[in-house]
Amino acid sequence: MAFALAADVALIVFGSGMLSLATDRDVIDTPGLGPVPGPLAFGAAALAFAGALWPALRADRPRYTAVIPVALVSALVHLAALWILALVFGADLATATAAVGEAATSWTSAVVAGAAAVSGWAAIAVRRTAAHRPQWPWEREDDDE
Repeated sequence: MAFALAADVALIVFGSGMLSLATDRDVIDTPGLGPVPGPLAFGAAALAFAGALWPALRADRPRYTAVIPVALVSALVHLAALWILALVFGADLATATAAVGEAATSWTSAVVAGAAAVSGWAAIAVRRTAAHRPQWPWEREDDDE
């Protein structure tokens, strides 16, 4: 779970940075918003990703389709957190709503949802393989005894 959360955060940072570089545009380009609500909203999306993925990983054999609601929850929490945090950090209602509208209609929400889908799929794949920690040959139980 910890690796999936770290991967989600890394993919959000990477995806946002690369798309910002490619489009020559800020990640959230709403005048009057301030620098704090955007990164905190990404953090809230990552926490929502972890919270939504946890029940899926607890199943004996998790299904890959569980990443769909995980990605949706992550993207929706990002938008809700952006709106709330914009208001908390001093933006007016119109600025907060404009920031959410911009994030929802640009590539920002796609990055958040895509990062959650990829990280969630990888976590489910690892869980389905029932992977264990590596062992030295002398740590393994022999069947010959």
